[in-house]
Amino acid sequence: MKKRLFTPGPTPVPENVMLRMAAPIIHHRNPEFMEILERVHEDLKYLFRTTQPVVVMTCSGTGGMEAAISSLFRQGDKIITINGGKFGERWGELVRIYTGNCVEEKIEWGTAISPERIAELLDEHPDALGVCITHSETSTGTASDVQALCAAIRERSDALILVDGITAIGAHEFHFDDWGADICITGSQKGLMMPPGLALVAISERAQDIIHNHRHQPQYYLSLRKALKAHASNDTPFTPAVSLIIGLDEALQMLRAEGIENVWRRHEELAGACRLGCQALGMKLFSDSPSYAVTAVWLPEGADWKQFNNTLKVRNGITIAAGQDDFKGRIFRISHLGYYDELDMLTLMGGLERSLRMMEIPFKVGAGVSAVQRAFLGE
Repeated sequence: MKKRLFTPGPTPVPENVMLRMAAPIIHHRNPEFMEILERVHEDLKYLFRTTQPVVVMTCSGTGGMEAAISSLFRQGDKIITINGGKFGERWGELVRIYTGNCVEEKIEWGTAISPERIAELLDEHPDALGVCITHSETSTGTASDVQALCAAIRERSDALILVDGITAIGAHEFHFDDWGADICITGSQKGLMMPPGLALVAISERAQDIIHNHRHQPQYYLSLRKALKAHASNDTPFTPAVSLIIGLDEALQMLRAEGIENVWRRHEELAGACRLGCQALGMKLFSDSPSYAVTAVWLPEGADWKQFNNTLKVRNGITIAAGQDDFKGRIFRISHLGYYDELDMLTLMGGLERSLRMMEIPFKVGAGVSAVQRAFLGE
């Protein structure tokens, strides 16, 4: 059985990217690698829509989040975080460790915070030095209107805006400079179509000033100050994941060739078709503000998660993601993030239909596949 990956990280890696990474290793302190890194730096600016540096760190996206908090804030600094899922929750955990002063706004999983509520939080806490938001909440398949959130923050406060863009960058429209973000983080294993191991962190001029000129937490490896200093000479402060960066060079060139606006549009179309297919099979969507990166769906009534997952994976070769925390065993998540096209969504929907039939869950055969096909044909 051919294996097909539909998880929101890791995501499928293109063959040409894997071939680039399989080439003989080169040393990271020589002109050949620095030339590659320079090109990566420029292409990351294109991806994030920024003129500011985007540093490459050898760690997961969570490492990038930790680097941002520890590089910008110190004990006692008040930070607002939005907890609408597992990864919004993570912002709060990091803030409590590094500043001990977290204003955590908990919202219902599957919903997105409104700009109006962000404004109210800032009015209630005018001394907040930062606001941490999540663009695409991976655990719930929920997207926030980051442009509107940034505007609401900027109207009321000088607080730094930190964006978890880990499953949003490359799937959702994002303009780092124009929207006024100060930090945005993504990971290599998401929309960048790479294996795990790299965090990419965009840093505004205002955030750079704070990083360079203010005294913060004791740091060593996860230091944006060190990363920025090395970035200026197209270098890294420590030994980087050389093969991953070489693969990233190839992946970024693929995204440039497609055009970032086309990449955003492709993800929107794939997500829309996936949602229509699931609904045509009688399944209900989990989020009221669905992401273009991942679709969260309630398990069909009477279905057992372990049996459903096993039928998909073992008998149909399809790997999807489970729900998390209170929704484990209640929802499942389908990725359309990164290296996917229309035929992938048709394959996924066909696999879902086969699995439902094997489990004797009633539905109209072909309804899901037909809905996806009609969406792509514009009918």
